Amino acid sequence: MGKSPGKKSQGSVTRAAPALSVDPTRTLGVLGLGIIGSRVAEAARRAGLGVAAWNRTRRPGVDTLDTPEAVAAAAPVLQVFVTDDAALASVLERLSPSLTRDHVVINSSTVSLEATRSAQAVVRRAGAAFLDAPFTGSRNAAAAGELVYYVGGAAAVLQRVRWALEPSAKAILPMGRVGDATIIKIATNLVSAVAVEALAEALGVIRAHGIAADRFLAAMEHNANSSGLSRMKLPSMVDGAFDPHFSLKNMWKDAGFAERLAHAAGLEVPALSVVRTRMGSLVVRGRGEEDFAALADHYPVIRETAARHRGGKR
Repeated sequence: MGKSPGKKSQGSVTRAAPALSVDPTRTLGVLGLGIIGSRVAEAARRAGLGVAAWNRTRRPGVDTLDTPEAVAAAAPVLQVFVTDDAALASVLERLSPSLTRDHVVINSSTVSLEATRSAQAVVRRAGAAFLDAPFTGSRNAAAAGELVYYVGGAAAVLQRVRWALEPSAKAILPMGRVGDATIIKIATNLVSAVAVEALAEALGVIRAHGIAADRFLAAMEHNANSSGLSRMKLPSMVDGAFDPHFSLKNMWKDAGFAERLAHAAGLEVPALSVVRTRMGSLVVRGRGEEDFAALADHYPVIRETAARHRGGKR
């Protein structure tokens, strides 16, 4: 059985079908084993669930099935973690012939509103149920089972699959209709992108005037602007260490979704537009796989620190 929401205390193998020693009705299918999907799968295993997993590219040391269709045959609940609209459409195209009325597809990828609605239509035509369930939380939160899911869709469908979400969740928040959770997730990422750019600018000013960065860290800790985001990102910006918790390329993508939502409503988002341009300039320079805290590298003093870090000189 799944856990209640709240804080919770090999070799490479590819198989055509899982040999499950658990109740097959309590098997979670995970499609996409990136930073988050792989950790969600592990959290489900720790909770005693069966896990049937697939990834587009084979991952050494990970037990996977050959195809999305094999995952659908093994699991009634299918949670999708892919990078973008095209990847989601591709996975659902392969899944849809295998879907039945007993399946629920949970899309936890951050994609455009249009892609979310299209995914719902594909799943419904196949006779299955659909939930729009993006999340907030980094790789560490996923590993600890402390993601927060924003869920759009029917309350009865959510109740059917809570057991599948609970092992990786600190909270499961109903948000209304399919699509509403996607909009809220994109809006929260808008806040994150602009906030990290503000931290980068502030750190640049501090260092440009010869003040030690640790003093800024101490000041922020006791400032009203201190947050989980600033406590996570600012130390890595000071160190110039940008190991990905949330990649720059994905934040850049999500900022584009936010701009589209705003423009569709006749709104301007000038702060976000500036940050997205800055992120794009880093992506085209090959920095997309780094954490989006790499926005700090726009400032010369911070760039110098980051270069020393990447060169192994601290």
